[in-house]
Amino acid sequence: MNRTVLKNNHKMVWQSLLLMSIILMLFIVPAAAGSVEENAESIASLETALTALWLIIAGAIVFLMHAGFSLVEIGLTRTKNTANILMKNFMTICLGIVVYWAVGWGIMYGADYGGLIGIDQFFLIGADNAVWNSWWFQMVFAATGATIVSGAMAERTDFKAYLIYTVALVALIYPVYGHWVWSGAGLLTSGFLVDAIGTGFHDYAGSGVVHSIGGYAALAGVLVVGPRIGKFKNGKAQAIPGHSLPLAFLGTLILAFGWVGFNGGSSLDANDPFMNLVIVNTFLAGGAGAIMVMLITWMKTGKPDPSLTANGLLAGLVAITAPCGSVSNWAALVIGLIGGIIVYAGVMFNENTLKLDDPVGAIAVHGYTGSWGLLAVGIFALGTGEGSMLANAAYTAETAGLIYGGSQLFAIQAVGAVLSIIWGFGASFIIFKILDAVIGVRVPEDHEIAGLDVIEHGISAYPEFLLAKE
Repeated sequence: MNRTVLKNNHKMVWQSLLLMSIILMLFIVPAAAGSVEENAESIASLETALTALWLIIAGAIVFLMHAGFSLVEIGLTRTKNTANILMKNFMTICLGIVVYWAVGWGIMYGADYGGLIGIDQFFLIGADNAVWNSWWFQMVFAATGATIVSGAMAERTDFKAYLIYTVALVALIYPVYGHWVWSGAGLLTSGFLVDAIGTGFHDYAGSGVVHSIGGYAALAGVLVVGPRIGKFKNGKAQAIPGHSLPLAFLGTLILAFGWVGFNGGSSLDANDPFMNLVIVNTFLAGGAGAIMVMLITWMKTGKPDPSLTANGLLAGLVAITAPCGSVSNWAALVIGLIGGIIVYAGVMFNENTLKLDDPVGAIAVHGYTGSWGLLAVGIFALGTGEGSMLANAAYTAETAGLIYGGSQLFAIQAVGAVLSIIWGFGASFIIFKILDAVIGVRVPEDHEIAGLDVIEHGISAYPEFLLAKE
Protein backbone atom coordinates (compact mmCIF):
# COMPACT_ATOMS: atom_id res chain seq x y z
CA MET A 1 0.00 0.00 0.00
CA ASN A 2 1.51 3.38 -1.07
CA ARG A 3 1.66 6.47 1.10
CA THR A 4 -1.11 8.31 -0.77
CA VAL A 5 -3.62 5.49 -0.19
CA LEU A 6 -2.54 5.19 3.44
CA LYS A 7 -2.94 8.94 3.94
CA ASN A 8 -6.42 8.85 2.39
CA ASN A 9 -7.38 5.95 4.65
CA HIS A 10 -6.26 7.85 7.74
CA LYS A 11 -8.26 10.87 6.56
CA MET A 12 -11.39 8.72 6.15
CA VAL A 13 -10.95 7.28 9.65
CA TRP A 14 -10.70 10.74 11.22
CA GLN A 15 -13.71 11.95 9.23
CA SER A 16 -15.73 8.92 10.46
CA LEU A 17 -14.72 9.55 14.06
CA LEU A 18 -15.71 13.20 13.75
CA LEU A 19 -19.10 12.26 12.30
CA MET A 20 -19.73 9.76 15.11
CA SER A 21 -18.81 12.40 17.70
CA ILE A 22 -21.33 14.84 16.22
CA ILE A 23 -24.07 12.18 16.26
CA LEU A 24 -23.30 11.27 19.87
CA MET A 25 -23.42 14.94 20.87
CA LEU A 26 -26.78 15.38 19.17
CA PHE A 27 -28.38 12.43 20.99
CA ILE A 28 -26.56 12.05 24.28
CA VAL A 29 -26.28 15.68 25.38
CA PRO A 30 -30.04 16.37 25.12
CA ALA A 31 -30.69 13.10 26.98
CA ALA A 32 -28.26 14.05 29.71
CA ALA A 33 -29.89 17.43 29.94
CA GLY A 34 -33.29 15.83 30.58
CA SER A 35 -34.95 15.83 33.96
CA VAL A 36 -33.83 13.55 36.76
CA GLU A 37 -37.22 11.84 36.59
CA GLU A 38 -36.88 11.13 32.87
CA ASN A 39 -33.40 9.70 33.30
CA ALA A 40 -34.52 7.52 36.22
CA GLU A 41 -37.45 6.24 34.15
CA SER A 42 -35.12 5.38 31.27
CA ILE A 43 -32.75 3.51 33.57
CA ALA A 44 -35.65 1.58 35.14
CA SER A 45 -36.94 0.62 31.67
CA LEU A 46 -33.48 -0.58 30.67
CA GLU A 47 -33.17 -2.67 33.84
CA THR A 48 -36.58 -4.25 33.17
CA ALA A 49 -35.60 -5.06 29.59
CA LEU A 50 -32.29 -6.58 30.72
CA THR A 51 -34.07 -8.80 33.23
CA ALA A 52 -36.57 -9.98 30.61
CA LEU A 53 -33.75 -10.73 28.16
CA TRP A 54 -31.68 -12.52 30.81
CA LEU A 55 -34.62 -14.76 31.78
CA ILE A 56 -35.08 -15.73 28.12
CA ILE A 57 -31.37 -16.56 27.81
CA ALA A 58 -31.20 -18.33 31.18
CA GLY A 59 -34.29 -20.37 30.28
CA ALA A 60 -32.69 -21.36 26.97
CA ILE A 61 -29.59 -22.57 28.84
CA VAL A 62 -31.77 -24.63 31.19
CA PHE A 63 -33.68 -25.99 28.17
CA LEU A 64 -30.37 -27.35 26.86
CA MET A 65 -30.07 -29.41 30.06
CA HIS A 66 -32.60 -31.83 28.58
CA ALA A 67 -29.97 -32.76 26.01
CA GLY A 68 -27.58 -33.34 28.89
CA PHE A 69 -30.04 -35.57 30.75
CA SER A 70 -30.63 -37.55 27.55
CA LEU A 71 -26.91 -38.14 26.96
CA VAL A 72 -26.23 -39.11 30.58
CA GLU A 73 -29.09 -41.59 30.53
CA ILE A 74 -28.27 -43.25 27.21
CA GLY A 75 -24.56 -43.32 28.07
CA LEU A 76 -25.15 -45.20 31.32
CA THR A 77 -27.59 -47.73 29.81
CA ARG A 78 -27.45 -50.31 27.04
CA THR A 79 -27.66 -49.79 23.27
CA LYS A 80 -30.95 -51.68 22.93
CA ASN A 81 -32.82 -48.98 24.88
CA THR A 82 -31.28 -45.84 23.39
CA ALA A 83 -34.15 -44.81 21.10
CA ASN A 84 -36.64 -45.38 23.93
CA ILE A 85 -34.67 -43.16 26.28
CA LEU A 86 -34.35 -40.44 23.66
CA MET A 87 -38.09 -40.54 23.04
CA LYS A 88 -38.87 -40.36 26.78
CA ASN A 89 -36.66 -37.34 27.30
CA PHE A 90 -37.84 -35.66 24.11
CA MET A 91 -41.50 -36.10 24.99
CA THR A 92 -40.87 -35.01 28.58
CA ILE A 93 -40.04 -31.49 27.46
CA CYS A 94 -42.75 -31.46 24.75
CA LEU A 95 -45.45 -32.58 27.18
CA GLY A 96 -43.98 -30.30 29.84
CA ILE A 97 -44.44 -27.24 27.63
CA VAL A 98 -48.13 -27.89 26.97
CA VAL A 99 -49.08 -29.22 30.40
CA TYR A 100 -47.32 -26.44 32.32
CA TRP A 101 -49.07 -23.89 30.08
CA ALA A 102 -52.48 -25.48 30.58
CA VAL A 103 -52.36 -26.46 34.27
CA GLY A 104 -48.99 -26.34 35.99
CA TRP A 105 -48.43 -22.60 35.98
CA GLY A 106 -51.90 -21.91 37.40
CA ILE A 107 -51.44 -24.36 40.26
CA MET A 108 -47.98 -23.00 41.02
CA TYR A 109 -48.50 -19.24 40.60
CA GLY A 110 -52.23 -18.70 40.44
CA ALA A 111 -54.20 -16.95 43.19
CA ASP A 112 -53.48 -18.73 46.46
CA TYR A 113 -56.01 -21.00 48.14
CA GLY A 114 -55.17 -21.72 51.78
CA GLY A 115 -51.42 -21.67 51.18
CA LEU A 116 -51.75 -24.99 49.36
CA ILE A 117 -52.47 -24.41 45.69
CA GLY A 118 -53.05 -21.81 42.98
CA ILE A 119 -56.53 -21.64 41.48
CA ASP A 120 -56.40 -19.40 38.39
CA GLN A 121 -54.23 -18.37 35.38
CA PHE A 122 -54.79 -21.76 33.72
CA PHE A 123 -53.92 -21.69 30.01
CA LEU A 124 -52.20 -18.37 30.88
CA ILE A 125 -55.57 -16.62 30.60
CA GLY A 126 -55.07 -12.92 31.23
CA ALA A 127 -51.28 -13.16 30.91
CA ASP A 128 -49.13 -10.20 29.94
CA ASN A 129 -45.50 -9.84 28.89
CA ALA A 130 -44.23 -10.22 32.45
CA VAL A 131 -46.17 -13.48 32.95
CA TRP A 132 -45.11 -14.90 29.57
CA ASN A 133 -41.48 -14.13 30.41
CA SER A 134 -41.73 -15.78 33.82
CA TRP A 135 -43.67 -18.74 32.41
CA TRP A 136 -40.86 -19.54 29.96
CA PHE A 137 -38.21 -19.61 32.71
CA GLN A 138 -40.38 -21.65 35.09
CA MET A 139 -41.53 -24.10 32.42
CA VAL A 140 -38.03 -25.36 31.65
CA PHE A 141 -37.65 -26.15 35.36
CA ALA A 142 -40.95 -28.03 35.54
CA ALA A 143 -40.10 -30.74 33.03
CA THR A 144 -36.72 -31.39 34.67
CA GLY A 145 -38.32 -33.24 37.57
CA ALA A 146 -39.85 -35.82 35.22
CA THR A 147 -36.55 -36.26 33.40
CA ILE A 148 -34.94 -37.21 36.71
CA VAL A 149 -37.51 -39.99 37.07
CA SER A 150 -36.83 -41.22 33.53
CA GLY A 151 -33.20 -42.05 34.29
CA ALA A 152 -33.92 -43.96 37.48
CA MET A 153 -36.55 -46.16 35.78
CA ALA A 154 -34.68 -46.70 32.53
CA GLU A 155 -34.67 -49.96 30.51
CA ARG A 156 -37.82 -51.58 31.90
CA THR A 157 -40.59 -48.96 32.07
CA ASP A 158 -43.65 -48.93 29.79
CA PHE A 159 -43.56 -45.87 27.53
CA LYS A 160 -47.27 -45.07 27.93
CA ALA A 161 -47.07 -45.28 31.72
CA TYR A 162 -44.08 -42.93 31.76
CA LEU A 163 -45.87 -40.35 29.60
CA ILE A 164 -48.95 -40.40 31.84
CA TYR A 165 -46.81 -40.00 34.94
CA THR A 166 -44.97 -37.09 33.31
CA VAL A 167 -48.28 -35.30 32.82
CA ALA A 168 -49.17 -35.90 36.48
CA LEU A 169 -45.82 -34.60 37.74
CA VAL A 170 -45.81 -31.43 35.63
CA ALA A 171 -49.52 -30.73 36.20
CA LEU A 172 -49.72 -31.47 39.91
CA ILE A 173 -46.79 -32.89 41.90
CA TYR A 174 -44.14 -30.33 40.94
CA PRO A 175 -46.34 -27.19 40.93
CA VAL A 176 -48.01 -27.92 44.27
CA TYR A 177 -44.69 -28.02 46.13
CA GLY A 178 -43.51 -25.13 43.96
CA HIS A 179 -46.51 -23.12 45.13
CA TRP A 180 -45.58 -23.79 48.75
CA VAL A 181 -42.07 -22.44 48.15
CA TRP A 182 -41.96 -19.92 45.28
CA SER A 183 -45.42 -18.37 44.92
CA GLY A 184 -44.90 -16.01 47.86
CA ALA A 185 -48.19 -17.15 49.41
CA GLY A 186 -47.51 -20.83 50.04
CA LEU A 187 -47.42 -22.53 53.42
CA LEU A 188 -43.59 -22.56 53.59
CA THR A 189 -43.18 -18.83 53.03
CA SER A 190 -46.25 -17.33 54.72
CA GLY A 191 -49.02 -18.21 57.13
CA PHE A 192 -49.21 -20.11 60.41
CA LEU A 193 -46.13 -22.30 59.90
CA VAL A 194 -43.85 -19.37 59.16
CA ASP A 195 -45.36 -17.37 62.01
CA ALA A 196 -44.80 -20.25 64.43
CA ILE A 197 -41.15 -20.78 63.47
CA GLY A 198 -40.31 -17.13 62.92
CA THR A 199 -38.88 -17.14 59.40
CA GLY A 200 -39.64 -18.36 55.89
CA PHE A 201 -38.25 -21.27 53.87
CA HIS A 202 -35.55 -20.57 51.28
CA ASP A 203 -34.76 -22.57 48.13
CA TYR A 204 -32.84 -20.34 45.73
CA ALA A 205 -33.11 -22.40 42.54
CA GLY A 206 -34.65 -25.73 43.44
CA SER A 207 -32.63 -28.20 45.53
CA GLY A 208 -36.07 -28.99 46.94
CA VAL A 209 -38.60 -27.81 44.35
CA VAL A 210 -36.87 -29.46 41.39
CA HIS A 211 -34.29 -31.99 42.58
CA SER A 212 -35.73 -33.34 45.82
CA ILE A 213 -39.19 -33.71 44.30
CA GLY A 214 -37.74 -35.41 41.21
CA GLY A 215 -35.39 -37.60 43.25
CA TYR A 216 -38.01 -38.92 45.65
CA ALA A 217 -40.49 -39.36 42.81
CA ALA A 218 -37.79 -41.50 41.19
CA LEU A 219 -37.52 -43.52 44.40
CA ALA A 220 -41.25 -44.24 44.24
CA GLY A 221 -41.02 -45.26 40.60
CA VAL A 222 -38.06 -47.57 41.17
CA LEU A 223 -39.85 -49.30 44.05
CA VAL A 224 -42.94 -49.93 41.91
CA VAL A 225 -41.17 -50.99 38.69
CA GLY A 226 -38.54 -53.19 40.35
CA PRO A 227 -34.95 -53.92 39.27
CA ARG A 228 -33.82 -54.86 35.77
CA ILE A 229 -33.40 -58.53 34.92
CA GLY A 230 -29.98 -59.66 36.10
CA LYS A 231 -29.30 -56.68 38.36
CA PHE A 232 -29.32 -58.76 41.54
CA LYS A 233 -28.09 -62.33 41.89
CA ASN A 234 -28.41 -64.06 45.24
CA GLY A 235 -29.10 -60.64 46.78
CA LYS A 236 -25.88 -59.12 45.45
CA ALA A 237 -25.84 -56.20 43.00
CA GLN A 238 -24.34 -56.94 39.59
CA ALA A 239 -22.81 -54.30 37.34
CA ILE A 240 -24.75 -53.61 34.12
CA PRO A 241 -22.34 -51.33 32.25
CA GLY A 242 -23.66 -48.51 30.11
CA HIS A 243 -22.71 -48.48 26.47
CA SER A 244 -21.00 -45.08 26.16
CA LEU A 245 -19.01 -43.34 28.85
CA PRO A 246 -18.12 -40.50 26.42
CA LEU A 247 -21.82 -39.70 25.96
CA ALA A 248 -22.37 -39.83 29.73
CA PHE A 249 -19.51 -37.40 30.35
CA LEU A 250 -20.62 -35.07 27.55
CA GLY A 251 -24.11 -35.07 29.05
CA THR A 252 -22.70 -34.32 32.50
CA LEU A 253 -20.77 -31.31 31.19
CA ILE A 254 -23.86 -30.02 29.34
CA LEU A 255 -25.82 -30.33 32.58
CA ALA A 256 -23.10 -28.44 34.45
CA PHE A 257 -23.24 -25.67 31.84
CA GLY A 258 -27.00 -25.61 32.32
CA TRP A 259 -26.51 -24.56 35.93
CA VAL A 260 -25.35 -21.16 34.66
CA GLY A 261 -28.96 -20.52 33.70
CA PHE A 262 -30.47 -22.69 36.43
CA ASN A 263 -28.86 -20.84 39.33
CA GLY A 264 -27.75 -17.68 37.54
CA GLY A 265 -31.27 -16.83 36.43
CA SER A 266 -33.06 -17.71 39.64
CA SER A 267 -32.76 -14.34 41.36
CA LEU A 268 -35.16 -13.30 38.54
CA ASP A 269 -33.23 -10.01 38.37
CA ALA A 270 -30.48 -9.35 35.82
CA ASN A 271 -29.35 -6.43 37.96
CA ASP A 272 -28.67 -8.52 41.07
CA PRO A 273 -25.18 -7.42 42.21
CA PHE A 274 -24.55 -10.88 43.70
CA MET A 275 -25.23 -12.97 40.58
CA ASN A 276 -21.49 -13.52 40.20
CA LEU A 277 -21.33 -14.89 43.75
CA VAL A 278 -24.06 -17.34 42.79
CA ILE A 279 -22.05 -18.59 39.80
CA VAL A 280 -18.80 -18.88 41.78
CA ASN A 281 -20.51 -20.78 44.59
CA THR A 282 -22.28 -23.06 42.12
CA PHE A 283 -19.14 -24.27 40.41
CA LEU A 284 -17.03 -24.42 43.56
CA ALA A 285 -19.53 -26.88 45.00
CA GLY A 286 -19.72 -28.88 41.77
CA GLY A 287 -15.97 -29.21 41.48
CA ALA A 288 -15.64 -30.14 45.16
CA GLY A 289 -18.28 -32.86 44.80
CA ALA A 290 -16.46 -34.46 41.88
CA ILE A 291 -13.09 -34.33 43.66
CA MET A 292 -14.54 -35.92 46.78
CA VAL A 293 -16.13 -38.84 44.91
CA MET A 294 -12.98 -39.42 42.87
CA LEU A 295 -10.92 -39.63 46.09
CA ILE A 296 -13.44 -41.92 47.81
CA THR A 297 -13.57 -44.40 44.93
CA TRP A 298 -9.79 -44.26 44.54
CA MET A 299 -9.29 -45.11 48.20
CA LYS A 300 -12.03 -47.75 48.24
CA THR A 301 -11.10 -49.67 45.08
CA GLY A 302 -7.62 -48.49 44.17
CA LYS A 303 -8.97 -46.88 41.01
CA PRO A 304 -10.95 -43.62 40.55
CA ASP A 305 -14.39 -44.47 39.16
CA PRO A 306 -15.40 -42.30 36.14
CA SER A 307 -19.21 -42.56 36.26
CA LEU A 308 -19.41 -42.06 40.03
CA THR A 309 -17.04 -39.09 39.75
CA ALA A 310 -19.33 -37.54 37.13
CA ASN A 311 -22.23 -38.00 39.53
CA GLY A 312 -20.11 -36.28 42.18
CA LEU A 313 -20.05 -33.15 40.02
CA LEU A 314 -23.83 -33.25 39.66
CA ALA A 315 -24.28 -33.91 43.39
CA GLY A 316 -22.27 -30.82 44.28
CA LEU A 317 -24.33 -28.75 41.84
CA VAL A 318 -27.63 -30.09 43.21
CA ALA A 319 -26.55 -29.47 46.80
CA ILE A 320 -25.59 -25.83 46.18
CA THR A 321 -28.73 -25.04 44.18
CA ALA A 322 -30.67 -23.96 47.29
CA PRO A 323 -27.92 -22.11 49.22
CA CYS A 324 -25.88 -20.65 46.31
CA GLY A 325 -27.11 -17.08 46.89
CA SER A 326 -26.90 -17.20 50.67
CA VAL A 327 -23.42 -18.51 51.58
CA SER A 328 -19.73 -17.65 51.39
CA ASN A 329 -17.29 -19.34 49.02
CA TRP A 330 -15.78 -21.56 51.71
CA ALA A 331 -19.24 -22.79 52.70
CA ALA A 332 -20.03 -23.63 49.05
CA LEU A 333 -16.87 -25.75 48.98
CA VAL A 334 -17.90 -27.61 52.13
CA ILE A 335 -21.45 -28.10 50.83
CA GLY A 336 -20.07 -29.64 47.64
CA LEU A 337 -17.64 -31.91 49.48
CA ILE A 338 -20.41 -33.23 51.72
CA GLY A 339 -22.63 -33.61 48.65
CA GLY A 340 -19.97 -35.87 47.15
CA ILE A 341 -19.90 -38.03 50.28
CA ILE A 342 -23.71 -38.25 50.31
CA VAL A 343 -24.01 -39.29 46.68
CA TYR A 344 -21.41 -42.03 47.01
CA ALA A 345 -22.92 -43.34 50.24
CA GLY A 346 -26.40 -43.02 48.76
CA VAL A 347 -25.61 -45.06 45.65
CA MET A 348 -24.00 -47.79 47.76
CA PHE A 349 -26.89 -47.79 50.23
CA ASN A 350 -29.50 -48.02 47.47
CA GLU A 351 -27.81 -50.96 45.77
CA ASN A 352 -26.42 -52.95 48.67
CA THR A 353 -29.00 -52.35 51.39
CA LEU A 354 -32.27 -51.31 49.75
CA LYS A 355 -31.65 -53.43 46.61
CA LEU A 356 -32.79 -50.61 44.36
CA ASP A 357 -31.85 -50.50 40.69
CA ASP A 358 -31.19 -46.92 39.60
CA PRO A 359 -29.02 -47.02 36.44
CA VAL A 360 -27.99 -43.35 36.60
CA GLY A 361 -27.92 -42.78 40.37
CA ALA A 362 -30.73 -40.23 40.15
CA ILE A 363 -32.18 -40.97 43.60
CA ALA A 364 -28.91 -40.22 45.35
CA VAL A 365 -27.87 -37.33 43.09
CA HIS A 366 -31.16 -35.46 43.14
CA GLY A 367 -33.05 -36.78 46.15
CA TYR A 368 -30.50 -37.25 48.90
CA THR A 369 -28.22 -34.36 47.95
CA GLY A 370 -31.26 -32.18 47.24
CA SER A 371 -32.31 -32.66 50.86
CA TRP A 372 -28.77 -31.84 51.97
CA GLY A 373 -28.89 -28.62 49.96
CA LEU A 374 -32.05 -27.51 51.77
CA LEU A 375 -30.52 -28.21 55.18
CA ALA A 376 -27.28 -26.48 54.15
CA VAL A 377 -29.18 -23.20 53.82
CA GLY A 378 -30.17 -23.50 57.47
CA ILE A 379 -26.57 -24.17 58.49
CA PHE A 380 -24.43 -21.81 56.40
CA ALA A 381 -26.69 -18.87 55.37
CA LEU A 382 -25.18 -15.45 56.10
CA GLY A 383 -28.54 -13.70 56.45
CA THR A 384 -29.22 -10.07 55.58
CA GLY A 385 -28.71 -8.54 59.01
CA GLU A 386 -26.52 -5.57 59.81
CA GLY A 387 -23.02 -6.05 58.43
CA SER A 388 -23.91 -8.93 56.12
CA MET A 389 -22.39 -8.72 52.65
CA LEU A 390 -25.74 -9.96 51.26
CA ALA A 391 -27.80 -7.10 52.65
CA ASN A 392 -28.55 -5.82 49.11
CA ALA A 393 -28.97 -9.18 47.35
CA ALA A 394 -32.07 -9.50 45.17
CA TYR A 395 -32.98 -12.93 46.55
CA THR A 396 -31.31 -14.59 49.54
CA ALA A 397 -32.14 -16.22 52.87
CA GLU A 398 -32.96 -13.32 55.16
CA THR A 399 -32.17 -15.17 58.41
CA ALA A 400 -28.71 -16.40 59.41
CA GLY A 401 -27.97 -20.12 59.70
CA LEU A 402 -26.84 -22.26 62.61
CA ILE A 403 -23.14 -21.43 62.47
CA TYR A 404 -23.98 -17.71 62.73
CA GLY A 405 -26.19 -18.18 65.76
CA GLY A 406 -29.54 -18.71 64.06
CA SER A 407 -31.78 -21.71 64.62
CA GLN A 408 -35.11 -20.63 63.13
CA LEU A 409 -33.92 -20.93 59.55
CA PHE A 410 -32.63 -24.47 60.09
CA ALA A 411 -35.99 -25.42 61.60
CA ILE A 412 -38.03 -24.22 58.63
CA GLN A 413 -35.53 -25.75 56.18
CA ALA A 414 -35.86 -29.11 57.92
CA VAL A 415 -39.66 -28.89 57.74
CA GLY A 416 -39.50 -28.02 54.05
CA ALA A 417 -37.08 -30.87 53.35
CA VAL A 418 -39.35 -33.39 55.09
CA LEU A 419 -42.40 -32.10 53.23
CA SER A 420 -40.59 -32.46 49.90
CA ILE A 421 -39.90 -36.12 50.70
CA ILE A 422 -43.44 -36.85 51.88
CA TRP A 423 -45.10 -35.08 48.96
CA GLY A 424 -42.67 -36.07 46.19
CA PHE A 425 -42.50 -39.72 47.21
CA GLY A 426 -46.04 -40.13 48.52
CA ALA A 427 -47.93 -38.57 45.61
CA SER A 428 -45.71 -40.33 43.06
CA PHE A 429 -46.05 -43.72 44.74
CA ILE A 430 -49.84 -43.47 44.65
CA ILE A 431 -49.84 -42.48 40.97
CA PHE A 432 -47.40 -45.23 39.99
CA LYS A 433 -49.42 -47.86 41.87
CA ILE A 434 -52.60 -46.74 40.09
CA LEU A 435 -50.82 -46.85 36.72
CA ASP A 436 -49.41 -50.27 37.53
CA ALA A 437 -52.88 -51.59 38.34
CA VAL A 438 -54.51 -50.08 35.24
CA ILE A 439 -51.95 -50.46 32.41
CA GLY A 440 -48.80 -51.87 34.02
CA VAL A 441 -45.68 -49.80 34.70
CA ARG A 442 -43.20 -52.52 33.75
CA VAL A 443 -42.80 -54.05 30.30
CA PRO A 444 -43.03 -57.86 29.91
CA GLU A 445 -39.84 -59.85 30.47
CA ASP A 446 -39.36 -60.76 26.81
CA HIS A 447 -39.68 -57.08 25.84
CA GLU A 448 -37.05 -56.11 28.37
CA ILE A 449 -34.66 -58.78 27.11
CA ALA A 450 -35.15 -57.80 23.47
CA GLY A 451 -34.80 -54.11 24.24
CA LEU A 452 -37.36 -51.32 24.24
CA ASP A 453 -36.14 -49.69 21.04
CA VAL A 454 -37.51 -52.34 18.72
CA ILE A 455 -40.44 -53.41 20.91
CA GLU A 456 -41.78 -49.94 21.83
CA HIS A 457 -40.70 -47.93 18.78
CA GLY A 458 -39.93 -50.38 15.97
CA ILE A 459 -36.47 -48.96 15.43
CA SER A 460 -32.90 -49.21 16.66
CA ALA A 461 -30.69 -46.26 17.50
CA TYR A 462 -27.71 -48.19 16.11
CA PRO A 463 -29.00 -50.22 13.13
CA GLU A 464 -25.54 -50.81 11.62
CA PHE A 465 -24.32 -52.19 14.93
CA LEU A 466 -27.20 -54.68 15.03
CA LEU A 467 -26.62 -55.73 11.40
CA ALA A 468 -22.96 -56.32 12.17
CA LYS A 469 -23.92 -58.57 15.09
CA GLU A 470 -26.22 -60.59 12.84
